[in-house]
Amino acid sequence: MAPYTITYFAVRGRCGATRIMLADQGQEWKEIVVSFEDWMKGDLKKTCVFGQLPKFEDGGLTLFQSNTFLRHLGRKHGAYGKNDCEAAQIDMFNDGVEDLRTKYLKMIYQEYETGKDAYIKDLPNHLCKFEAVLAKNKSGFLVGDSISFADYSLFEVLLNHLVLSPTCLDSLPALKSFVDTLSARPKIKAFLDSEDYKKLPINGNGKQ
Repeated sequence: MAPYTITYFAVRGRCGATRIMLADQGQEWKEIVVSFEDWMKGDLKKTCVFGQLPKFEDGGLTLFQSNTFLRHLGRKHGAYGKNDCEAAQIDMFNDGVEDLRTKYLKMIYQEYETGKDAYIKDLPNHLCKFEAVLAKNKSGFLVGDSISFADYSLFEVLLNHLVLSPTCLDSLPALKSFVDTLSARPKIKAFLDSEDYKKLPINGNGKQ
């Protein structure tokens, strides 16, 4: 029996990084796919602490909020730094990734037709912050010398942006190397090549 369960819509969405992290860590998980029609009935929504999905279950522990899933898995699987200082930095960078993800989702769901070009034009101003960090830390990771949940989160956001703008990393060699390196990790590569991954749209409205 899979130790973890994800309850979510048939979309990569807010669980993209969690799935990639689970795959890379060699973990099995079960997916409970919720249709929009079932969600609109409201019964499941009433059981969600914040009235929204995804939901993540680890045995008897039920969690909401996708970044909480990543932190929980980071603690369990040694992907939260080697000490408190590294953990604090990992939190900081994950919050930075979340800022970028929030801007991306606003564009995707609210401004795709009117704001896509401006968003792509402004993208280097956001990505250069991560470029500088990775260029300075020669390990290839955001913090320390081992992978953390913030790396998975950044990786997943970058994959989405490469669909939006395939050339967005051409002038950012450290970020390009970061994506290439994580994409080549055997368990991540196997997951990204799987039908389970490929069949899911990135976002719930079909925009990407």
